[in-house]
Amino acid sequence: MTKIILATTNPHKLEEINLINSNMNIQFNIINQDFNPEENGKTFQENSIIKAKEAAKITGEYCLADDSGLCTDALEGRPGIYSARYAADQKAKINKLLEELKNVPYEYRTAHFICAMTLVNPKGEIIHTETGKIYGYIDDEPKGGNGFGYDPIFFIPEYNQTMAQLPQSVKNSISHRANALKSMLKWIECNL
Repeated sequence: MTKIILATTNPHKLEEINLINSNMNIQFNIINQDFNPEENGKTFQENSIIKAKEAAKITGEYCLADDSGLCTDALEGRPGIYSARYAADQKAKINKLLEELKNVPYEYRTAHFICAMTLVNPKGEIIHTETGKIYGYIDDEPKGGNGFGYDPIFFIPEYNQTMAQLPQSVKNSISHRANALKSMLKWIECNL
């Protein structure tokens, strides 16, 4: 079994990734020590590289990092790479985004989630990257109790639901993280 450290302390990310990864011969674990790299990259990919290299430095293992966020077209891509730091807590982040969009008609509330992933070897050298996206709209109020982050306001027209209203199994097959991870897992399976 291939063992890879997931460059995060977020148990939600580990749970989501392990659900997507359930029938592969790869085991992911999170970092069980202080891990707070300075995400000062200008892109999602740069931030995922920073996290992956820092994790490898700490653990000396193969490490996978992702950086993801919500990009809203009417707000010139905000919150973008600042999605996790857009406001003090998740409710405040959602409220801030909805407030900024309050006078924007639905047809102009297009957005996408993006996930950039970087895999590094134990020396911290980049060996593979992937990017995944999912497109939708920002709803006018939170709906649904599944998922986390901005999921309650990210509406997916094909499913007529927000990401947080979808069953976990559906989200794990269509999300930005799933799209990046599926390609990454295939690469890992063939190359590690």
